[in-house]
Amino acid sequence: MASLDKPQIDVSARCACGQVTLAVAGRVRSMFLCSCEDCQRSTGTGHASVALVAMGDLAVTGPTASFGRVAHSGATLTRWFCPTCGTPLYARSSRAPELAMLPVGLFGPDSGWFAPNQMIFARSHRAWDHVDPDLPWHDTYREPR
Repeated sequence: MASLDKPQIDVSARCACGQVTLAVAGRVRSMFLCSCEDCQRSTGTGHASVALVAMGDLAVTGPTASFGRVAHSGATLTRWFCPTCGTPLYARSSRAPELAMLPVGLFGPDSGWFAPNQMIFARSHRAWDHVDPDLPWHDTYREPR
């Protein structure tokens, strides 16, 4: 069995209307929570639960639409979604175009492998959004090691 630190996954999910399917087969590169204001807007909650995977491990079938904008970091963040029902599908940053950011909730009961190890952009975290205080919290991105 793969370590919970970076699990090997083989999962799929569909958007709310069923027109788009995401399939992921590969090793998760990172798992985290993000409280940046962009993630708060895109999820309608206090943070996003995100898994990073290699773009080559992601297969998307069906129609998608995207919206990109410059984030506070200066990178362009592009989010893909179903053009019919609006379900968020994945995102990519110009900082790491080889990676896809997956909204873990999309995988519903098949998301038991998710174990976030940090909160990024804690500087904009909302007090009403209860998050494990034992996670390492970073004001912006995690400091390089």
